[in-house]
Formats: sequence, structure tokens, C-alpha cells
Amino acid sequence: MAAVYNDANFQDEVLNSDKLSVVDFWAPWCGPCLALGPTIEALADEYAGKVNIGKLNVDENPNVSMDYGITSIPCVLFIKNGQVVDKQVGTAPKSAFEKKIQQHL
Repeated sequence: MAAVYNDANFQDEVLNSDKLSVVDFWAPWCGPCLALGPTIEALADEYAGKVNIGKLNVDENPNVSMDYGITSIPCVLFIKNGQVVDKQVGTAPKSAFEKKIQQHL
């Protein structure tokens, strides 16, 4: 199951983690975001214990969203050692996310 990130836990759960983190910036009114949801959940199950994978609602968590300049959603950031190492804007097949994850493990 994908983690739920927010303005309060983002620093500890994502930036301070020693694992690769995959963060899906989304909103409940965004059709493409909802379509991407099952892919993010499947990746979270597949990489459990190896990669931190979660979602951040941009409407409820404006601070992190602004910090990363999120203007289009869905936007998935790949963060390692506190730095963005890759990005996917818009939907993509699960295989595209798996490829990016493998590149940064």
C-alpha cells in the first residue's frame, strides 16, 4: 500500500530516508491522477521494503507542492538522498516507472 505523505511528514519520511522515494503529487479532482493511482499502489506493493512509494495530495499540502514547483499533476518525483533524481509528469505505463526505479536503486 502506498504511503500518504503530507507537509508534516515529508521531511522525515522522504527527504531523510536512506531509500529511494517515489512521490505521486495528485488531487482527487484530477482524472489522470485517479487513473495513475492503481499503478502507484501496485508499485508500492512490488517494491515494499526497498523503495518508499507514496502519494501527496496537492490541495491538502500546498507547502511541499510549492517547494517542488508542482504546476501540473499527476507529477511523480523520484527522490534520493534528499534530491530529485528523476521526474514523470503525466501518466505512463507501469513499466516506465519500473525502469526509472531500477535506474536509481
